[in-house]
Amino acid sequence: MEKLFKLKEHGTSVKVEVLAGLTTFMTMAYILIVNPLILADAGMDFGAVFTATALSAAIATMVMAFLANLPFALAPGMGLNAFFAYAVVLGMGYSWEFALTAVFLEGIIFLILTAFNVREAIVNSIPQNIKKAISVGIGLFIAFIGLVNADIIVGGGGTVVSLGEVTSGTGLLAIIGILITGILLVFKVRGALLIGIVATTLIGFPMGITHAPSGSWAPPSLAPILFKFDFSNIFSMDMLIVLFTFLFVDMFDTVGTLIGVSTKAGLIDKDGNIPKVKAALFADAVGTTIGAMLGTSTVTTYVESAAGVAEGGKTGLTAFTAAILFLVALFLSPLFLMIPGAATAPVLVVVGLFMMSPIKEIDLEDYTEAIPAFLTIIMMPLTYSIAEGIMFGMLSYVILKAFTGKAKEVHPVTYIVGILFILKYVL
Repeated sequence: MEKLFKLKEHGTSVKVEVLAGLTTFMTMAYILIVNPLILADAGMDFGAVFTATALSAAIATMVMAFLANLPFALAPGMGLNAFFAYAVVLGMGYSWEFALTAVFLEGIIFLILTAFNVREAIVNSIPQNIKKAISVGIGLFIAFIGLVNADIIVGGGGTVVSLGEVTSGTGLLAIIGILITGILLVFKVRGALLIGIVATTLIGFPMGITHAPSGSWAPPSLAPILFKFDFSNIFSMDMLIVLFTFLFVDMFDTVGTLIGVSTKAGLIDKDGNIPKVKAALFADAVGTTIGAMLGTSTVTTYVESAAGVAEGGKTGLTAFTAAILFLVALFLSPLFLMIPGAATAPVLVVVGLFMMSPIKEIDLEDYTEAIPAFLTIIMMPLTYSIAEGIMFGMLSYVILKAFTGKAKEVHPVTYIVGILFILKYVL
């Protein structure tokens, strides 16, 4: 383990890394059921998608572990799977085979862009203050996700959102979980986040929220979706639009997650760059390509990796642990799927707090820095998208600098990224 992951160099141990990997997996295990549910709406086989989800997550996360040695886990991305099912298939009327082909082409393009350092250049072009703001924005975003998953925050009747039922049901269970996790953190208990998940899951039994594991323990067959591509419309305008959307959203979701979680983990070097970022982006591209072959939507780096980082994860051993657990989940799916959203919500809320710390380092005196940072932070939870937050932040940064006599402070690649954002909104 020391030779593979350089644990001493990173100031960590096998025990800490394994615990962090377990925590990361537990906070993102919901994708094993949510992704098949969403893609089933597009007509895909639920069981087959479950197997594809677990396998693609395991393979991509293994690549991250061994090539990048970073504590990040990957899986089919939320939002991208919804676009796949509800926009491309149900909205535009194309087959899921067409959508799967678009995902496969996206993966190939990402492999090429990564090989020529295009994605790495984009990551490095993001200004320091916005990099710090991305971490803060992701903190608010994942806390918001946790509160929504637990029905503490619900759609409002007359307002955009409102407070849900917190005196009973999932809302009450999640609040109990937040308090338990908070108390464990105050007493500096190692594994506080993981213990919080387990304790909240167990408390959910008498409340009727957690249910005993049931169903088949054998991995479903991939046959209904394996290598099911449709290349008959790859030169159509619709394919171009679908492909561009997949590329754009995945690009900046991944960039945002890598920057935000790396900032919190203290992995950013003195020049503001992520170590082995090219390898990390390669893992994302490989995951998307293989995921499409197996039969699932775009695979991306998961923001829930922040939970493992908060438990002390610093190396690829954290990712490797999560990858092994995705493989184990293939044979123990009923056990992992019994964990209710209310049990993982407290971890997401608490990790949201952890991700806020870089806000102390953001320059709030220079408005050409402060306004873009603020827009980055606030737009992520409000648009429910990391990519949209980055877009608002970067565009405002370029425009404010350009029109206030500070155009030379902007990196040339940043201007190119700004033009791409404008094209995205226009198209």
